[in-house]
Amino acid sequence: MDHPPGGHGGQDQPAVSEGLPDCYRHPGRETGIRCTRCERPICPECMVDAAVGFQCPECVRQGSGTGTGRGSAPRQARTLAGGTIVADPRLITKILLGINAAVFIAALAVGDSLVSDLDLVGRAFDPAAGGLVGVADGQWYRLLTAMFLHQAIWHFGFNMLGLWWLGGPLEAALGRGRFLALYLLSGLAGNAFTYLIAAPNQPSLGASGAIFGLLGATAVLMRRLNYDMRPVFALLALNLLFTFTWSGIAWEAHVGGLVAGTVIAIGMVHAPRERRALVQYGTCALVLAATVAVVVARTAALPALPAAF
Repeated sequence: MDHPPGGHGGQDQPAVSEGLPDCYRHPGRETGIRCTRCERPICPECMVDAAVGFQCPECVRQGSGTGTGRGSAPRQARTLAGGTIVADPRLITKILLGINAAVFIAALAVGDSLVSDLDLVGRAFDPAAGGLVGVADGQWYRLLTAMFLHQAIWHFGFNMLGLWWLGGPLEAALGRGRFLALYLLSGLAGNAFTYLIAAPNQPSLGASGAIFGLLGATAVLMRRLNYDMRPVFALLALNLLFTFTWSGIAWEAHVGGLVAGTVIAIGMVHAPRERRALVQYGTCALVLAATVAVVVARTAALPALPAAF
């Protein structure tokens, strides 16, 4: 949550739950998708994009090596969204966790001076700087740095739990580059919406905009895979309830990130294979352009001199 500083059996016999079967490579992960060659259930981390449907990693390796078997193997292993299959599908998630942790530790060690330099503020008078600071005064970097900044341990903990739980499956399904674009653009859009709506001298910080973007993308991915949507809807409703009922939360970042993440995910997982790159890059470019337009419009609308701080 963003808030003002200072004060989320065997291979051939998969286990079957009460509803959907488990991925044969990851017991405990329910899935409604099966490999088009061997017909074993596979989760998003194991799904390799094929000419028709999806294949499991074993069938891809076998098909690439022998060229035999039912169906045809793709020339290059790809994720559901067209990303490259990699050995560690959570690498970007781990790096983002590490960056957030490093900045959190630095903020604890340095104190309020680092927070004041990196948090999101539209325009305010900073006695330490001896003048005006904020996005409206050319410090656009605050839209990015605030995404990695936390002060309270509970704030940091909730956001990092959300990043780990949501980020891993999404990174595996989208691929590294697409997942990173989703995370950063969702966070930027959330901060831009905060800049647009909130009081210009109200500081804000946290990764919640990006996390809500991952939540929206998770809903889109689960719908694409025909999963049961009730759990993700319940999680979304609970988070929105906290957003609008707890005090000290920048709801604008949550809403902006959620909308941006949902739009980006729709473009990524529903793009037709023959025009995949165009649709995916175009969707990301549109979200980025809208974010920049919001920031430019808000900056132009602010008065030349701020209200009393």
